[in-house]
Amino acid sequence: MKIDNVVVPLRKIHETAVIYPGARLGRDVEVGPYSVIGENVFVGDGTKIGAHVVIEGWTTIGRECMIYHGACLGGPPQDLKYKDEKSYLFIGDNTAIREYAVIHRATGEGEETRVGSHCMIMGATHIAHNCQVGNYVIMSNSAGLAGHVIVEDRAIISGMSGVHQFVKIGRNAMIGGASKVVQDVPPFVIADGRPARVCGLNSVGIARAGIPEDARRNLKKAYRMLFRSGMKLNEAIAAMEQELDSSEPMDHLLRFLRNVNRGICRSRREEDATEL
Repeated sequence: MKIDNVVVPLRKIHETAVIYPGARLGRDVEVGPYSVIGENVFVGDGTKIGAHVVIEGWTTIGRECMIYHGACLGGPPQDLKYKDEKSYLFIGDNTAIREYAVIHRATGEGEETRVGSHCMIMGATHIAHNCQVGNYVIMSNSAGLAGHVIVEDRAIISGMSGVHQFVKIGRNAMIGGASKVVQDVPPFVIADGRPARVCGLNSVGIARAGIPEDARRNLKKAYRMLFRSGMKLNEAIAAMEQELDSSEPMDHLLRFLRNVNRGICRSRREEDATEL
């Protein structure tokens, strides 16, 4: 059955849904009651869209995604600099976007907001313009990313946490609930608080990620150099380069630290020592 430019069995699109003529839907896509799919939207095969979902703008959604009721995807960014230019939102495969989540497209002609594959974006979360979210990322209920935030693969952002614009959150990092993140969070650590402070290595997360034991030992040493030694960031980087064995996780950590723009979150122990 063909509906304008949409090739999909009629029974999978609810009769109250609005599908604009230019929208492109893959095979076995389902669209629930009262949802709106805009003119320039592409939805990959097997994706299921619930009730009262709005997908607009130049938005591309991958295969086998689950988009629950009330989600709003691809709308104009909440940014005073935006002047109705053409910009994009890309969402990868097998990502779940839960109830009332909001993800905006980018500010800037040709720019993009991107969410990776196999992510869990929980209820009432917000991903703002120009964010880059990796694969296997979990954002818990009511967490929010301001504009231009980068979240690397397998990071976890707990509920009601807010991340300042231009902040970077490293791979396998975990942000505690209701945290206020205003500086970069290095890979493989746990950060928590208002403002967020590093409070430990994410040992469980890196073990579950399959990082070899020898690399985990080096990450523990790197953590002590960064947050327990009293060294400045550039000094810690130099010490890590000289004293620790190279590995893919260590190389990734060093690359992240060399490209920090907002400074990294301090540890609670460092802060306590400064106050003393």
